[in-house]
Amino acid sequence: MSNLNEPYDRNKPYNSLPLLPPDDGKVETKEVYKALNNANKALAELKGIAKKLPNQSMLVNTIALREAKASTEIENIFTTDDELYKALTISEYGLKGNAKEVLRYRQALWKGYNDIVKNQEVTIETLINIYQEIKQVNDGIRPPQTETVIVKQGSGLLSGEVVYTPPRGTQVIQQKLNNLIEYINDDSKYPYDPLLKIAISHYQFEAIHPFRDGNGRAGRILSILLMIQKQLLDVPILYLSAYIIREKDEYYELLKNVTTLKRWSPWIIYILRAIEETSKYTISKIEEIDRLFSKTIELVNEKIPSLRKEFIEKLFEQPYISPKKLLDKNVKSLNTAKKYLKQLEEMGILIPEKIGKEIVYLNIDLYNLLSES
Repeated sequence: MSNLNEPYDRNKPYNSLPLLPPDDGKVETKEVYKALNNANKALAELKGIAKKLPNQSMLVNTIALREAKASTEIENIFTTDDELYKALTISEYGLKGNAKEVLRYRQALWKGYNDIVKNQEVTIETLINIYQEIKQVNDGIRPPQTETVIVKQGSGLLSGEVVYTPPRGTQVIQQKLNNLIEYINDDSKYPYDPLLKIAISHYQFEAIHPFRDGNGRAGRILSILLMIQKQLLDVPILYLSAYIIREKDEYYELLKNVTTLKRWSPWIIYILRAIEETSKYTISKIEEIDRLFSKTIELVNEKIPSLRKEFIEKLFEQPYISPKKLLDKNVKSLNTAKKYLKQLEEMGILIPEKIGKEIVYLNIDLYNLLSES
């Protein structure tokens, strides 16, 4: 059991990290419940808007890709929208550099989503699967000989200074993780509002820092998956990382203040505000994409009535599309796919572009919508 009286020293492993839940007096404030009400309201509206879409899955990849790109940017892994979309269009398995990191995040998000849907709960195996997908490794919980520390980034005088040393030792980490998993899953023993659990769990996961690397990305995926597990969303369409990028300094400062000062309330309010604002942003983005999709369908029905709706949906899964990715039971030949794409080009819906030896087509209006911050 943690010794709560042990003084905190950022240069020593934080093996005294308190187990969950935190003291209710640190969490249950008037400001927290006001932020909680606003976040729940916005998230419920997002869930309702998404359900009205004719095909929710059409937008999931699009939104998940933006989340993946933003989450990797938090780790200073940068790629442009155009580089990413082009790379994904040509070969999802031959990617290099930063585009590959983004795709791994998206794949990890889907792997975790499938685990949650299947098991209806978070497990340590779920977390390990996410980590392994992000980093493309086969190991699991960080071993005791891995002396992981968190250092200050940047090029200033304090660059490289230790700001936090996570718990160390297999049994210690396992104890903290078991407690975290129980806190997340057991709503009878821990009957807290789901969004409070998400905010508190996010801190705790990052404080445990269970893996050698990729903990930030794994933690952000966990937050999205908890919204699925707690039935706040049906599909992972909340684009949370963009908010953290904008408020990155505050994010790390508030994390530190929970560790050093036990200031839970400002941290929880930050996460709730992120959920509220991101929900509102995602609602507006879904509405824009849905309007564009509806107008595109209307135009296509007028000009090419034989073209099925499913074909157009594929043009909205990501901005660039190659002819071979349009093949299905209704479009069985490349020549047919290319014919339809050429017709859509003539209508001004698509723009052809040569990447390597292949001609692909850009849904320019969708690209512009996704590129807007």
